Amino acid sequence: MENIVTDTARPLSSKKVHRAWAMYDWANSAYNLVITSTIFPAYFFAIAVTKLPTGAESDKISFFGLKISNNVLFDYSLAAAYLIIAILSPILSSIADYKGNKKSYMKFFCYLGSLACCGLFFFNKSTLEYGVICSALAAVGYCGSLVFYNAFLPEIATDAEQDTVSAQGFAYGYVGSVLLQLICFVFVLKPELFGITDATFPARLSFLLVGIWWMGFAQITFRNLPKNLPVAKRPEHNLIANGFIELKKVWTKIKAMPVLVTYLCAFFLYSMGVQTVMLAATAFGKKILNLETSQLITIILIIQLVAIAGAYVMSSLSKIYGNLQVLLFVVFIWIGVCIAAYFVQNALQFYILAMVVGLVMGGIQSLSRSTYSKLMPETHDTASFFSFYDFTEKIAIVIGMFSFGFIDQITGSMRNSILALIVFFASGSIILYLAIVKQRKQAALITI
Repeated sequence: MENIVTDTARPLSSKKVHRAWAMYDWANSAYNLVITSTIFPAYFFAIAVTKLPTGAESDKISFFGLKISNNVLFDYSLAAAYLIIAILSPILSSIADYKGNKKSYMKFFCYLGSLACCGLFFFNKSTLEYGVICSALAAVGYCGSLVFYNAFLPEIATDAEQDTVSAQGFAYGYVGSVLLQLICFVFVLKPELFGITDATFPARLSFLLVGIWWMGFAQITFRNLPKNLPVAKRPEHNLIANGFIELKKVWTKIKAMPVLVTYLCAFFLYSMGVQTVMLAATAFGKKILNLETSQLITIILIIQLVAIAGAYVMSSLSKIYGNLQVLLFVVFIWIGVCIAAYFVQNALQFYILAMVVGLVMGGIQSLSRSTYSKLMPETHDTASFFSFYDFTEKIAIVIGMFSFGFIDQITGSMRNSILALIVFFASGSIILYLAIVKQRKQAALITI
């Protein structure tokens, strides 16, 4: 497909639109904090147990007749959700590019995810399968909407603005999610203030609030984001097959760009580690360190608050040293984090580690997105290009979460799973360095 970019395709630089775009991070990051990181995992591990005849509890549970450890089920269910969205997103991105309706698909996944969160209000000990399915659908909705959300970035911001606008989105997300987390925190830790006697109600109410928050604040984004233009040329194949054909075309174009293709390989490798840490941190604290729910929530809040500063700090550093150089520095820190996590023994050490994770979490997510946006060629097909980016990330998450769960399953310890994360980050750092070398050679050729 020809990439003919006209003046009308140039990014619309509007502070109002930037804020509206960032508000979607504010809206959906509540899911990422409450559902994937704090209250839902703690609630899941509390009720997904089997009472033994002795009165003790076992983490071996029955899921559709299959006996499995609760933390392995948690890892596998998320891996399955990310695999589903990895398969769906190319198809939907193809349709969105050709019909010019990215916003419609973003809405669909937003509502799917937020309603699934609301559905978790009915998740209890007797509805384990229902709860796992709802949590998986929520993950599909969250990831699916981000495909189209990210694709709007090059359409609303110039190259010079993209690092800052991307960081703005993550900062909004961290602030919004922390605000709702604090509200939920009050219900979970002080239910007696509200006359709540059902021990499961505060957590289930939190899930309902996440869905309402996500759906409600997303309306600001949907009302202000511009309509994207459909691609003039019609697809050569049916729209379902065309999504994967478009991925192949995007890959063909990316392969001809040495810096971009090397960066994407690095992104694929280190994303296996980053996203797995985000998704498995609470389970690690609960199962390995025996931390209380209040301690886990406090740790995740620390990560979120520090991540706000991290996103802006890394954005500022990238203006001085360059995106790839700062990303390499951040990945080195991640390697250190994983090594430290393997040896961590108590809550204090976990708190300190959480502060470091927060600093690099916001930075690596924000810079990864804006780096790709800046390196990709100018094109109308932003959804297809960002579909490739998201496809890369989702497959990385599938491999990362599956590896984490599988190693835990065969060795009986999540500490051993951390070793795989170290390998992922170390491999990513090597490829990132090669991307920097290629970028320097490319710059030298241009100046000749």
